[in-house]
Amino acid sequence: MLRSLSLRIAAVAAAITLPIFGLVAPAEAESPYERGPDPTASSLLDNGTFSLASTSVSSLVLGFGGGTIYYPTSTSEGTYGGIVLAPGYTASSSMYASVARRVASHGFVVFAIDTNTRLDQPGSRGQQILAAVDYLKEDASSAVASRLDENRIAVSGHSMGGGGTLEAANQDSSIKAAVALQPWHTDKTWPGIRIPTMIIGAELDTIAPVATHSIPFYTSATGASEKAYGEINNADHLIANTDDDWQGRLFVTWMKRYLDEDTRYSQFLCPAPSSINLSDYRNTCPD
Repeated sequence: MLRSLSLRIAAVAAAITLPIFGLVAPAEAESPYERGPDPTASSLLDNGTFSLASTSVSSLVLGFGGGTIYYPTSTSEGTYGGIVLAPGYTASSSMYASVARRVASHGFVVFAIDTNTRLDQPGSRGQQILAAVDYLKEDASSAVASRLDENRIAVSGHSMGGGGTLEAANQDSSIKAAVALQPWHTDKTWPGIRIPTMIIGAELDTIAPVATHSIPFYTSATGASEKAYGEINNADHLIANTDDDWQGRLFVTWMKRYLDEDTRYSQFLCPAPSSINLSDYRNTCPD
């Protein structure tokens, strides 16, 4: 009888234990779009491992003012996500070559565009960003087309180009992600944005002060599936025209996580990174 009772107790224990093991959360699945080596905190503060080439786009193209596309030379890892990068007021695409090249070197096709005129306002810049997205998908040179995954396109821009980035993200939810660099816009509320959106502000910005631009934009983007706000310590409005390490880290990390769906980068967004280089950092990290 004792042996029979022991067997029944063991059977009950097994029946209870098996479902508990089944509740263990699975590890995050690898993304099919992973490109490049495993990231580290130091590697994100530097250029990536991909060698680059570039090609010019004529100003005669319809919808925007042409520009330069930077892309990885290698095709051994497959195609890459694309990013359209728009300039600020009175600026040209060449002024963003350093940040464009840095981001591209981590495994992206980056299209730094010119606008129809250097005085175009954010609404117009948003339309031109979307025109450049269409150009990447439909009319880019064969060298670019062979490296681009046209189903994975993101948008970015600086100052009024950052305002245009918000416009584009608000209008086209097929865009996979957005990064607005020190954005400027008269419209302070963006609840219609649905895509993962990062805003990078500059603590000492007097042209688009964070208190009246970047922070309200971030706070109002209540519909975004994920969002984050990073503020570069002691930086001014023109940091986007430089190759700043922390600006590059935030930009690359967001695009890797949400354009490439690469969960290896989640650790650099959540929890908040601790650094004297950031004067503020906010996010909607999942619980």
